[in-house]
Amino acid sequence: MENEITNNNFTAESVLKIGSVSEIKGKNILIRVNKNKNAPHLLFKGRIIKNVSVGSYVKIAKGFNEIIGKIEGEFISEDKDLENNNYIDQRNKIKRFLSVILVGFIENNVFRQGLKELPLIDNDCFLLDDKEFNCIHSFAKEDDDKIRLGYLLNETNTNIEIGVDKLFASHIGIFGNTGSGKSYTLSKIYFELFKKYKDSKKFIDNAKFILIDFNGEYAINNDSDNIILEKELKNRFFLSTSKTDGDRFPIPESEINDLTFWSILLKATDQTQKPFLNSSLFKKTLVDNTRTELGIKALIYNVIATILTQGSKSLDKDFHIYFIDELFRLNSITGLFPNILDIRNRLKSGLKIDFGNYILENISNKDNPTEFIQRLKDIITLIQIDFTKLTAFVKIRLQIIINYFDVITKGYYSKEHIGPLYNRLESKFSEITKVFAVINDDKIITNKKPLIVINLNDVNVEMKKIIPLVICKYYYEYYKRNNLTREKYLNIIVDEAHNILSRNSIRESETWKDYRLETFEEIIKEGRKFGVFLTIASQRPYDISDTIISQLHNYLLHRLINNKDIEAIGRTVSYLDKISFDSLSILPQGGCILAGLSADLPVVIKIDKIPDEHKPHNETIVLTSKWR
Repeated sequence: MENEITNNNFTAESVLKIGSVSEIKGKNILIRVNKNKNAPHLLFKGRIIKNVSVGSYVKIAKGFNEIIGKIEGEFISEDKDLENNNYIDQRNKIKRFLSVILVGFIENNVFRQGLKELPLIDNDCFLLDDKEFNCIHSFAKEDDDKIRLGYLLNETNTNIEIGVDKLFASHIGIFGNTGSGKSYTLSKIYFELFKKYKDSKKFIDNAKFILIDFNGEYAINNDSDNIILEKELKNRFFLSTSKTDGDRFPIPESEINDLTFWSILLKATDQTQKPFLNSSLFKKTLVDNTRTELGIKALIYNVIATILTQGSKSLDKDFHIYFIDELFRLNSITGLFPNILDIRNRLKSGLKIDFGNYILENISNKDNPTEFIQRLKDIITLIQIDFTKLTAFVKIRLQIIINYFDVITKGYYSKEHIGPLYNRLESKFSEITKVFAVINDDKIITNKKPLIVINLNDVNVEMKKIIPLVICKYYYEYYKRNNLTREKYLNIIVDEAHNILSRNSIRESETWKDYRLETFEEIIKEGRKFGVFLTIASQRPYDISDTIISQLHNYLLHRLINNKDIEAIGRTVSYLDKISFDSLSILPQGGCILAGLSADLPVVIKIDKIPDEHKPHNETIVLTSKWR
């Protein structure tokens, strides 16, 4: 028996040995291939096995240590050994060399990445046997929870499974040209995750996933929507800036009582418009008085009285009527002031003033009001206010209207400076109220459905930038305040991420661009401390901030054609080796390079199929099937 084992080991060693180390330059090794091992295949134990080639692995034996290297290239040179030039075969005239980079070592039947020691000159080099090959491509421990993504592209019998903790407790980047399969890959990894845990109460209670869907690929508005996950287990929001009956995403009032939010929405300049917005939002008299009916009437009265008694000659003659017209316009949208048209007519016909000459005294002396002041008060008292229509958005718009007419009348600001911002208020107010609903608590956070899909397909370009920013900032800040123990988990998934993470945009100001990039850069830098992770998918990695791409932990890279996109990956992704990088432009559809913390080595894999009912809604159009 001993002799049999010895003979088997000797046979395996003689067949699998391909050469020896001839040169060492740090982790770069040159291996001289034995001349009888230059065939493309070898015969071993009655079966044909592949010989070494670029992209495959070799084992270097240094005593009892087994060092693993990846072949990056090969070349030949002429054998100039003149003393032994009696060649039997033309192939013996050349010497074949393999350029190898060391990637790790095998210890106790476990592959470990990194270098423990370097080989020596003339150390023997071997092909990997099946056990060693599987050891290198086993990316999860036996007792780990894992999901299957697919199989090796060039070794279809080798399945690729990844540990759940290594993949999902990380930031993930999925990149690839249109049609390369990146949306399918995104759906695959989350389909497998939900399939594994959707019946677990702890998963439902502690995990939350928000998918920002720019093109409507992950949610369709019908009862058969089971994309990624069954319809009953997800909340879907079909937002629209063109319709008034679309869904509205719930956010707390604290999010819209924010100067930055309104400054970005209204494109406020820093020098004049932003200070005006600040006073509109936080001036104590405005905030306090808009809480009650009497307070609102007092604010309206004060603005009109100031216009009529203290306004300069440069003001329009009917400036007080313009103010009432703004309240009428607000009412036509919200129904806040049901009888405002009657009030306008009373003011127009009931107050005759020699404007500029008639100055009222004792305007604040309520014990001795003039007849004019009393008549004005009587008219304002008649205003009806439907407080059920005073939502947080309406309250802020009312404060901006009142403050605008007040500061213009008093000469604190000129129309030329803050007029453009004020003119943008109506259109932006209409858009923002179509897509957001203000709530008084955080009930959406505690909703017992793990997946939220936000469909932005019917949202205009400008709001497609603002909505994800508001939602992601809100959720991140919530977890930052309330999840210091990291018992909860949040993953924000952004498909077509270049729409929101672009570093170049001619449509927006530098202030707005800096703010949105800083927000997402903070999430990707600090989020894991609070259990918040980011998954981004994009066809244009070049457009995305280098800071964001470089902070990702796991990458699934599909075919990329554009040189700038390939350069961006090479510049920021440290996990790629030369072979993987060079193959980015020639990957087949559905094939991708898996690299990062979840995989000990970059590998090219073919993504498994998803059941048809769970596939994303992004099939490539077959034109001939529509044209015949």
